[in-house]
This record gives sequence, C-alpha cells and structure tokens, in this order.
Amino acid sequence: VIVALANSYPIQERVSDIFYKVTEAETKDDLKELSIKLAPTLSEHSDNISLNQDLFKKVDAVYQQKDALGLTTEQQRLLEETYKDFVRSGANLSPEKQARLREVNKELSTLGIKFSDNVLNENNAFKLYIDKEEDLAGLPDWFRQSAAEKAKEDGQEGKWLFTLGNASRLPFLQYSENRPLREQMYKAYINRGNNNDKNDNKKNITDIVKLRLEKAQLLGFDCYSNSVSYTHLRAHETRHDLVCRLL
Repeated sequence: VIVALANSYPIQERVSDIFYKVTEAETKDDLKELSIKLAPTLSEHSDNISLNQDLFKKVDAVYQQKDALGLTTEQQRLLEETYKDFVRSGANLSPEKQARLREVNKELSTLGIKFSDNVLNENNAFKLYIDKEEDLAGLPDWFRQSAAEKAKEDGQEGKWLFTLGNASRLPFLQYSENRPLREQMYKAYINRGNNNDKNDNKKNITDIVKLRLEKAQLLGFDCYSNSVSYTHLRAHETRHDLVCRLL
C-alpha cells in the first residue's frame, strides 16, 4: 500500500511541473484560463486521495504495526511521512470539517494562480528604455549589446532595453552606475502586484492569509507553517512557491 501510493505521484508531478513551468513563463490567455480551470480539479484530486477513508485505514493499519514489521530505515521513513501527510491533510477530521477543508483547498489553489499571474503580468509589462549612452555607465559591453538587440526586436532600434527578467535585472543592478535608474528598476521589481492596478495582489494576499489560517485551525494548528505536509505542498501549491516565501 505504502510503496504503491508513493509510486503513484511521479507521473502527475512530471506533467504538472511541465505545464506550470510553461504557464509561469507565458502570459497567453488560453494558458491562464486552462490553469485556472485545472487548479481546483487538481486540488480535488489530491483531496480525494488524502481524505479517502478506506485508503487511510490501510495506511493507518500498517503504521500501527510499524515496530513489528522489521522495516529498513528507508521504509520506516516512508511510512512515517505517508501517515503524517494523511493526518496533516485532514484524514482524521470529521466529515463536516473535511468538506470545509476541500473548499478552502480549492480557493487557495485558484488564488495562488491569480497571484502568480499578476506578478508575471507586471514582470513582463516593465520595460526600461535607455537612449543616452552616458546612462549605460558601468554596464559591460556584452550586456549593452544584448540590451540593444532586445530594443531592436521590440521596434526601438538605437536604444537599449532592460527588463525585470533575471538575465536583465540582476546585471543592471550589479553594474549600472546610474543610481536613479537602478532605483527605478529595483522598485519596479519589489512592487510587482502592489501598484493598485488590475494586477494588484493585496486582496489576494489577504484572502490567502485568512484561508491558510482557517485551514491551520481546522487541522488543529496555530499557524499555517506548522500544518503544511510535504504531500499537500506538492499537490496544492505547485504555483505559489513565491507566496510561500512571502508569507
């Protein structure tokens, strides 16, 4: 039971990782719509496993006799983590609390995608054009050439284009001697999703925090970080690694 369960995850993980890597790099409307549609479906799929009482009874039965099974260190670790994941995913909750947990998980899965999409939109929207060579002071030649090629591709030949992508932002902040431009770049980066526009994330963050606290309390914890299981993080929050770091 335990090994078969562990072996059931890789295929979905591989497919999900590829899909979400694409959606994190692209801002196409069809991909956004698809990710919003899939998020609650994947959340429900995960809950259908972790809240399956017949399956949990089998896991629990193995766990209760773990000391008499002569398990290797690796087998014991897998068993303990599997059992813990089920418990921290709500397997021991009452039917009423499990129903609410499902709703919370679905809402969180969608909110996480909205948050990430807003950050990506603002990331892609920012363009810093420089048309005076003196403003390039400190920037290496290879970096200037790259920025000139980007500007040309964007229909602004004769200028230099810098964006919030790591390959552009980080060298600019490291080498540029123009403090006001560095400040403009840095503030644009740290304020993504915080500009009171259609991509603003303040309400999304507030809703995520409230729902995470409710979830933690449903599971009997005082805060969300203490309640998270690895399986839940893997299944429900593939797209909000950034949110996890921020909160």
